[in-house]
Amino acid sequence: MRKMKFEDLNLSEEVIKSVSDMGFEEASLIQSQAIPYILEGKDVIGQAQTGTGKTSAFGIPIIEMYSGKDKILQAIVLCPTRELSIQVAEEIKKLAKYKKDFYVLPVYGGQPIERQIKSLKKGVQVVVGTPGRVIDHLNRHTLKVENIKMVVLDEADEMFDMGFRDDIELILGKMPEERQTVFFSATMSNEIMKFAKQFQKDPKFIKVVHKELTVPEVEQYYFELKQNMKTEVLSRLIDIYNPKLSLVFCNTKKGVDDLVMELQGRGYFVDGLHGDLKQTQRDKVMGRFRSGNIDILVATDVAARGIDVDDIDIVFNYDIPHDEEYYVHRIGRTARAGKSGKAFSFAVGRDIYRLKDIQKYTKTKITRQEIPTLTDVKEVRTNILIEKIKKIMEKDELSYYKKIVDSLLQDEYDSVDIASAVLKLYIGEDKQQKDDEINEKKFKVDSSKMVRLYINVGKKKNVSPRHIIGAITEETGISGRLIGKIDVYDKFTFVEVPEELKDEILTRLQKKKIRGNKINIEVANPRRK
Repeated sequence: MRKMKFEDLNLSEEVIKSVSDMGFEEASLIQSQAIPYILEGKDVIGQAQTGTGKTSAFGIPIIEMYSGKDKILQAIVLCPTRELSIQVAEEIKKLAKYKKDFYVLPVYGGQPIERQIKSLKKGVQVVVGTPGRVIDHLNRHTLKVENIKMVVLDEADEMFDMGFRDDIELILGKMPEERQTVFFSATMSNEIMKFAKQFQKDPKFIKVVHKELTVPEVEQYYFELKQNMKTEVLSRLIDIYNPKLSLVFCNTKKGVDDLVMELQGRGYFVDGLHGDLKQTQRDKVMGRFRSGNIDILVATDVAARGIDVDDIDIVFNYDIPHDEEYYVHRIGRTARAGKSGKAFSFAVGRDIYRLKDIQKYTKTKITRQEIPTLTDVKEVRTNILIEKIKKIMEKDELSYYKKIVDSLLQDEYDSVDIASAVLKLYIGEDKQQKDDEINEKKFKVDSSKMVRLYINVGKKKNVSPRHIIGAITEETGISGRLIGKIDVYDKFTFVEVPEELKDEILTRLQKKKIRGNKINIEVANPRRK
């Protein structure tokens, strides 16, 4: 089906005017297909990726069908997160800009419920809310549901993934039987389809794969590597391309936390975003990312939904997503506002088959690349250093330093030798070469052979496993994923590490501090049998 103009959808002049104000020239595919069915009063299951205009696809019919003089609740929209509830409510308000006496209220946790109750008493036609807060209002009888004619589930897949299935079932069970039920989701699992059958009557199924979501401007590459190589390869790519802002995707919250700790240990300005963070923490992280105080953001797919930043140069798929549509959504975070962008994916083992499915789905080429060598990184470092030196020679006052060079020249040293010695002193080549050699060895670590180390600090010094991991990764650059079991007792800690890395860890951590406590680390005595 082709896209339609809003004028062809039999909408009111007020809505057409507000749509025009918002800058939309024609309806998207999901809007073109869903709006007529919803306006007819039919139940709908709509599958379309985020960014295709789903909110207007149900928001416009709500405004057209339920605006009126009576300020009674007639439609309810359920969303997985506070951010999305606010976003959806704001968009519906914009669409209803020229409709008189039309009121929309977002309800969500984190905001005083008394303020929401006060607004509900004044009267609203539409409530947009998270399942938990909607249930709170139902239990308090502050939501009057007897006149509700439509219930919308927005991002149904995310609500199911976040464990809201029972809450949604409870809410739908309290709604009037004679109502219209609309499901919108980026993916449609069998679980969601079975669930929908319980609460919908002969629904119209609409599926839209938006061609523009393949983002052809994005250069797409992948690397085949081992799990323990990921962080090192990520670091090398960041050093080589030096992106202004980059976004790194992990499949799990733990993966985000581990990677953030590793990258921070390597000196990068990085932070993480996932569902366990409180709203104030999420806002703080996003503020730092937008302002450039951190230039690497590690996130899960759910947490990344609210990210709207135009200057992301590179997207890294640290973990390959389980769903092809998530891949499309991820790489669409770069190459915005007419800019170019890159996407790098790390494939471990059978991940390569998932990448083939993604290529088939997106009808695009993801090019295999060789893992960048230390020579590649060194060449980039050298070029950066040369540019710095040129700028200093062009702009800075150097008379004091020229006197030092003159004195060395009088001692009959060659000018090239002097410059080379200063560069070696500045770069610290010996240490860098040693670190590079160690990093290269880490690619070949056998993590099946582990040795147990003893550290003389524990719970009474406020030490936890994450402090042990942080100390090891910060001092050695070793991936946190290579560290095995950690047992923290009151006065000491045992940690398992790969046998091949034992000596390096012992050397680098000896007499270092953890939580302000100088430590002693040694190979632990064998376990008693």
